Amino acid sequence: MEAGFNNTTYNTDYYDDRNLTGLQDDVGMYYIEYVVMCIVISIGLPLVLVTIYALSSLVRQGQVAPIYVINLLISDIIQLCCMIALVSNHETLMAVNVYNSSLLSSVGFMVCISLERYLVIVHPLWYRFKRTIKISIAVCAVVWAFPLVYFLFVFPWVTYTVGVIVLPIILIIPFPLFIFFLVRTLRALSSTASVRSDEKRRIVGTLVVVLLIYTLLFLPIIIRFLLEATGFYSSMFHYTSGIFVRLSPPADLLLYIFIRKQTMGNCLASVCGCIKESNDPTTSAVTVDDI
Repeated sequence: MEAGFNNTTYNTDYYDDRNLTGLQDDVGMYYIEYVVMCIVISIGLPLVLVTIYALSSLVRQGQVAPIYVINLLISDIIQLCCMIALVSNHETLMAVNVYNSSLLSSVGFMVCISLERYLVIVHPLWYRFKRTIKISIAVCAVVWAFPLVYFLFVFPWVTYTVGVIVLPIILIIPFPLFIFFLVRTLRALSSTASVRSDEKRRIVGTLVVVLLIYTLLFLPIIIRFLLEATGFYSSMFHYTSGIFVRLSPPADLLLYIFIRKQTMGNCLASVCGCIKESNDPTTSAVTVDDI
């Protein structure tokens, strides 16, 4: 099963005139996906490397949050390298499994980032005493290990139908978690006066953009898996969902670069308009890591 690759072989001997139009649509969507991958690779790979280097300085200062961000970007690099293998016609089963594993890992790190922002506001005391670099590294190790174990050791032993059903179930679990983290954080921020308004916008901006990225880029491919498990196939939706998920590496860059520079925070100021502004903006009981 493939979470992003579309390995399609065409043999016109098996197509009559009634299926010729559908075949042409498949070829056209395939080349659109090919062009999108080339653009994503050429733009995303250098920017991801630069962003990782910029965030590494924050980790050296003892900040915990950038660890999850850096691991997410590392998973993006792996995805981009697998895309290079695909566009260069060097796709192998191992490359597909590595791509799928890194894609699933990126979802796990998105959950870690949202959870960390949620804990900063909703459970600040617990977070202050429990957050350590060692714990964060241990969490990252688990997030990396789970997809590898699934795709390399579990998936080869189950049928294709079971795999197609299990993977979207795994992928859909973070969706309600993202919504829960956002709603609970908004409620907590609306009743606190100890967080500066710019920090409120940065926290809410992170949670909102993570939810949007997951909804727009990952949810379509989850729906595709569920539909194809029931026997339904749409060429347009099949390739479109694959194109969307290819855009996740540059989307991750937009998330962290814009929020760190507070550009996205200004754009989301209206979202936070319902949040009660602090009476004393010069003090803050909660210190939020700069990401």
